[in-house]
Amino acid sequence: MSQTYGLGLSGIRLGSQPHPIPEHVIVQRPLDRILSFTGYSIDDVVNNPIAKHALIGYYKLSRQIHRRSECIDLERQWNP
Repeated sequence: MSQTYGLGLSGIRLGSQPHPIPEHVIVQRPLDRILSFTGYSIDDVVNNPIAKHALIGYYKLSRQIHRRSECIDLERQWNP
């Protein structure tokens, strides 16, 4: 057990475990991914109703695919 000294400093522990390797997290933004897939900009979506409806359709499709893949993963966990 390490000893605590004044000012919140602690003594050095010999034989301490190394720090774990940091985990890198990649943020996925579905709107950015769908916009790049369709080739529309956000201005196109705001001003063009056809682009807006296409974007909504692709967004709903991506949600269904994501939801179904989560269900399949859970089924695989429960049924090895």
